Amino acid sequence: MDFAETPKLELHLHIEGAMPPDFARRLADEKDIDLGGLFDDRGAYAYRDFFHFLQVYDKACSVLQTPRDYARLTGEILRRSAGDGVIYTEMFLSPDFCGGGDLGAWQEYLAAIEEAARTAEARHGIVMRAVVTAVRHLGPEQAKSAARCAAETAGAFLTGFGMAGDETRGRAGDFAWAFDCAREAGLGLTSHAGEWAGPESVRETLDALRPARIGHGVRAAEDPALVARLAEAGTVLEVCPGSNIALGLYPDWAAHPVARLRAAGVKVTLSTDDPPFFHTRLPFEYARMAEAFGWEPADFTEMNRAAAAAAFCDAATRAALLKRLEDAT
Repeated sequence: MDFAETPKLELHLHIEGAMPPDFARRLADEKDIDLGGLFDDRGAYAYRDFFHFLQVYDKACSVLQTPRDYARLTGEILRRSAGDGVIYTEMFLSPDFCGGGDLGAWQEYLAAIEEAARTAEARHGIVMRAVVTAVRHLGPEQAKSAARCAAETAGAFLTGFGMAGDETRGRAGDFAWAFDCAREAGLGLTSHAGEWAGPESVRETLDALRPARIGHGVRAAEDPALVARLAEAGTVLEVCPGSNIALGLYPDWAAHPVARLRAAGVKVTLSTDDPPFFHTRLPFEYARMAEAFGWEPADFTEMNRAAAAAAFCDAATRAALLKRLEDAT
């Protein structure tokens, strides 16, 4: 099946991680930055494992130095996403990358990104909302700073708060203050868990941080009681199969637990995480899922409706998204 035209919602996309390699090289040339060792002989990002991936990710980010850089990147990502049929996307932004955690600088970066998002919506019909992410391996104090930046700039465009990074570092409870701050500001909450630290990290995150959504969360499948809890609570998983396979978490598409989680009643959505790093795009993810599990267009529509229901957006935007999905069936 050709899924390029299928309307899609994407809830788990890191803005820096979605930077195309050619865009990174172009910025590096403009700024005379050496990105040697970052790419393979085909020009794609090259890394050995998850922890090396984090280092490559950080080095790629060195080309993003100004609000204008982020505005240009936002426009490029949204143009490509719209070409893949994405009608709504939530992008993860970190004040640690955008202004070094300084509120004034962060406001300038966010304004530039929002303006680029408005332009892309007018040109391509794709709607974007921003989710601030604390970087877990930078520690709880940095997370507090990110949460303050999020709370001070929460609004119609910046609608969520979450946590990414190395989930093996620290305890979820160490970041409770940051999540409470974001919760009090009215932001939707999500957090990476259940990718590298196992099912216990999902349970700990649910208990300590109380997010509505879990980024990845796939290793919950190893714990039947946890799966039942997720299904009963209606917790939505932002599942990124291609990312999990590229990083070696599962050997192939058929081995991925997304279908078992869904069959058990867990609400799952599909996203690409850091697509150029993992050599994927959302239509490709849909096609692989269809091949591995026999999913039909109705299955993907159901997951996109779940994504619309879980999206960190206002009621009018949600209704418009659901109508676009309905009109396409």
